[in-house]
Amino acid sequence: MAKWAAAMEMLLLVVAAAAAAVAVVVAQAPPPPQCDPGLLSPCAAPIFFGTAPSASCCSSLKAQQGCFCEYAKDPTYASYINSTNARKMIAACGIPFPNCS
Repeated sequence: MAKWAAAMEMLLLVVAAAAAAVAVVVAQAPPPPQCDPGLLSPCAAPIFFGTAPSASCCSSLKAQQGCFCEYAKDPTYASYINSTNARKMIAACGIPFPNCS
């Protein structure tokens, strides 16, 4: 009986440790991006005129990177995000263009 109690105590300890580890990982997960195309306004000149992106533009792109596919599928923004200039700008910022299929 004592062995069984010790085994159960050990099992509960392992389960509690695993639950604590999961809670820490979940708490550290970044929040989903706030998809707001207005935050990409520093990138207007590179998109429209093909100029080099500024540090502000690259920072905005990195913050909105999780939204690229959403923008690419939206008829309002698709022609901009899928344009040659936009792809060059994204590459110049060192950001991989996602596969949105």
